[in-house]
Amino acid sequence: MSAATVKKNRESTLKGARWWKEVGWRHIVAILMIIYCLIPLLYVLSVSLNPGATLTGSTELFSSFSFENFLALGSGKYAGYWSWVLNSLIVSTATAVGTVLMGAAAAYAFSRFRFKGRRATLTGLLLVQMFPQMLAFVALYLLLLGIQDIFPVLGLNSKLGLICVYLGGALGSNTFLLYGFFNSIPRSLDEAAMIDGATHAQTFWTIIMPLVRPVLAVVGLLSFISSLGDFVIAKVVLQDQSQFTLAVGMYMWASDERTAPWSIFAAGSVIAAIPVILLFQYLQKYIVSGLTAGGVKE
Repeated sequence: MSAATVKKNRESTLKGARWWKEVGWRHIVAILMIIYCLIPLLYVLSVSLNPGATLTGSTELFSSFSFENFLALGSGKYAGYWSWVLNSLIVSTATAVGTVLMGAAAAYAFSRFRFKGRRATLTGLLLVQMFPQMLAFVALYLLLLGIQDIFPVLGLNSKLGLICVYLGGALGSNTFLLYGFFNSIPRSLDEAAMIDGATHAQTFWTIIMPLVRPVLAVVGLLSFISSLGDFVIAKVVLQDQSQFTLAVGMYMWASDERTAPWSIFAAGSVIAAIPVILLFQYLQKYIVSGLTAGGVKE
């Protein structure tokens, strides 16, 4: 009998005050946390469905119901919205995929190979993470400004340049996260594959990568969310309105608090949350799954 089954049977036998003391209070805390998280979301959704509503002037939830705000997106002075959505999806998807591939390759090298400077490189990656990103903004701007004269596609006002900045910034922390996960995989798998004639590349792609899907899903999801919602770095790199990501573009709507179209802003925010929700639902089965399939016990 599994531990989960034993725990379930134990909870089903608890009654009265003992049940509230050991189990029931957890349900109360969970319900309160759900309510605490849902109220702001419901408020934003209510404002998005109320034409002409404001974030401070609306006191009733869903006092009006209309899709006028959603239909206004992409037309008139909000015509750039869908191009910003496309730019954000391109940047976020490329960043997530690149982060997973680069981080997995680096973690595999540090975990499986022994080479000169390995420990110093790991220590350097750790030290870099101790400094806040704010310190690098000026350096990034000057670097991209210099690259722009040689390779315009990688310079300022370039989505590819922004993707490269995101990939470099996330490499250190993601490498450490993946490195610990790779170390938990038995080396006997690699040795068995080598005996059968597999190369390091074949071992990496066909054996190791399927086993580390849960952590790859976590790294990809976090990279996608962070790049989709980033504002400061995107604002520094992107200068042309046609190249703006969603966060930078929607900031222009809310830059003036007195005349900001908060109902349109809320509608755009609701749509922007859909890709994250869909991605999380798709990756959820990998996030909650373990590494039991195909594992070898030493």
